[in-house]
Amino acid sequence: MKYAIETFDLTKRYKDFLAVDALNLKVKDKSIFGFLGPNGAGKTTTIKMLNCLIQPTSGTAQVSGYDVVKNPNEVRQKIGMVPQLVSLYGDLTVRENVEMCADYYGIDEDIKEDRIVDLMELVDIKYAEKKLVKQLSGGQKQKVSVVASLVHQPDILFLDEPTIGLDPTTKRVLWDLIEELNNKGHTIILCSHDMYEVEMLCDNVGIINAGKLAAFDTPQGLKDTMMTEKDAEGDANISQIMKDLESESSVKEVDSFGKLKEAMSTYEKENTREISVMMSNLSPEIMKTIEELPYVFEMYKDHSERVTLSISKTEDSITDLIATIIEHGGKITSIHTKDPSLEDVFMSVTSKKMEGE
Repeated sequence: MKYAIETFDLTKRYKDFLAVDALNLKVKDKSIFGFLGPNGAGKTTTIKMLNCLIQPTSGTAQVSGYDVVKNPNEVRQKIGMVPQLVSLYGDLTVRENVEMCADYYGIDEDIKEDRIVDLMELVDIKYAEKKLVKQLSGGQKQKVSVVASLVHQPDILFLDEPTIGLDPTTKRVLWDLIEELNNKGHTIILCSHDMYEVEMLCDNVGIINAGKLAAFDTPQGLKDTMMTEKDAEGDANISQIMKDLESESSVKEVDSFGKLKEAMSTYEKENTREISVMMSNLSPEIMKTIEELPYVFEMYKDHSERVTLSISKTEDSITDLIATIIEHGGKITSIHTKDPSLEDVFMSVTSKKMEGE
């Protein structure tokens, strides 16, 4: 498998402060990768090393096949960067800014014009090419930044908080643009604190905390892992109380069983998921059938066509529920489940203390 980015024990130390600690990371070629981390976690330092703005203290990385320590100039030719704070010249026009970037990268005059026009049309900013950058809105400036970063046709595009401060409509336009750029073969590294944005766009997500890679998976994989960890915690809690029961005297038995009952109630809440099913022909008979299923703990009807259930998180519970409804003549029109959000995962991962702290 080809990787756009690979890091090998990538480390950055500032005197006594270890900003990035032996980071090993692989980003698939032509994918959209979400890079997350709280303030001070080492995310910005990592990006700077991958962009050859600072050198690692030890270890190294390969970006588009080139070593960031041995081949920094080649790396710079393969990457584009759209920073959070737009770094354009406000007193120059859109066209002048882009042409200056093209000249910096030594784009041949024979192809420069066509490439600039194509990119401006791609991001829908050509109508403003003669405007001064300082006259543009935030969304327009971001589009110009994208054009400037793509003019040399980089393999990898780094986007640092590309939609921060933008209105919902402009955000949607830029999200569509990110997907289109990815479809055209660009690898996208998206740094963002907008969890909805990351979950919607990214193929894989890495979370860095205290300089270490604390989590790496698909957005759904991270959420599934969080659910599994909660299940395991619930099992351990009940197991420990059962051991305590076996070792306690009969004088404490009543109190211990009370604890067990409380633990079982907590376990049931943590190991169930909420699912809402809408049917065009919801009837008392179908409701009774659902209620008698062994993995259904609670059930209530929102209105005439929707029933909301609390069911076991076992692997086959939803599949069996749907099959049962269909077997009894139910006509399902929609299903909605409530799982942890990527923000829940981020908060959980970054709140954990790293070993040795």
